[in-house]
Amino acid sequence: MSDFIDTYRDIIVQIATPYSTGTGFFLKDRGLIVTNHHVVEGNREVVIEGARFKKQLATVRYADRKYDLAFLDGPTNGPELPEVQLGVGKNPRERDPVTAIGHPFGLKFSVKSGIISSAREVMNNIPYLHIDAALNPGNSGGPLVDNDGDVIGVNTFIIQNGDNIGFSLPVHFLSDSLEDFLKTSADNACRCSACSNVVSEKTVDKGFCSFCGNRVQLPGSVDEYLPTGVPRTIEALITKTGHDVQLSRSGPNCWEIQQGSAKINITYHDKSGLMAADAVLCQLPKENIKPLYEYLLRENFSTEALTLSVHEQDILLSLIIYDRYLNEETGMQALQRLFEKADYYDNVLVEQYGAQWPTGAEG
Repeated sequence: MSDFIDTYRDIIVQIATPYSTGTGFFLKDRGLIVTNHHVVEGNREVVIEGARFKKQLATVRYADRKYDLAFLDGPTNGPELPEVQLGVGKNPRERDPVTAIGHPFGLKFSVKSGIISSAREVMNNIPYLHIDAALNPGNSGGPLVDNDGDVIGVNTFIIQNGDNIGFSLPVHFLSDSLEDFLKTSADNACRCSACSNVVSEKTVDKGFCSFCGNRVQLPGSVDEYLPTGVPRTIEALITKTGHDVQLSRSGPNCWEIQQGSAKINITYHDKSGLMAADAVLCQLPKENIKPLYEYLLRENFSTEALTLSVHEQDILLSLIIYDRYLNEETGMQALQRLFEKADYYDNVLVEQYGAQWPTGAEG
């Protein structure tokens, strides 16, 4: 199994929009990323990131509400990625071993093993694969893989409060959808939920299916995301600090930016009214940790609204502001102080206390 897991680690894609996060996987022979429609719904461009390519924007090319599928442009300016095969023609059976793979934003690469509980669980007239591999919502759009390393399904959804109950769209629906999309020879297409034909920007007639007259929605035909309230203020701050606000979005009310060697995660909790900004400075050393902890405790007496802490292996510098005190002026002052102190502390912790730089970071 380890051989194909390593391959999938390279082609699994993290996807984030202002509304959701999810998983996708890259098909080299098609040059497309496959995911669920509900992961990218309402967006023409989404943020993607992978183990072997940097965070970037990708355009949604195909939307399919019926089968909950979407296709995105593949990554650019990255290394050559490996190829995986679609297991079209295979006949999965009950108790066949399977592996569900995912990598939602903010979480680690996830590999869940299980079996097929039912090879034909019909819902909305679609025969899904019912699997017992433990899934979470961030796994949506990831591949279901058999023991040969072939994709046999697209992980689609889970039963709320269910115990290891998940469903996967059989791969032949994906294969047929890819062929239908490519036949359009268009950059923008969707499947009509009424007659099931695939229509494109070339054939849609004023928003209606050219086959049956049903209203259809091409990718990106809805209004562009426009934040309001506190998220709008936060995005204005991100722009003022010189960062690309589209690339910074990593889910609902979540943003991620790279400032120098520190990764800054910003979240807004509307129920509590708190905006939190956490700078991941570096990682704990393997030896002589006590002096480092003592230093963090001493510094917390003088950091003024900033807090040094440790979460698992990461050393964080955090800022918390109540939304009623947040505006562009106070926010800029607070973020600039966080950036300055983050740049100072990570160097001190690495050079004087033996902390380790996160992978890919430099001092």
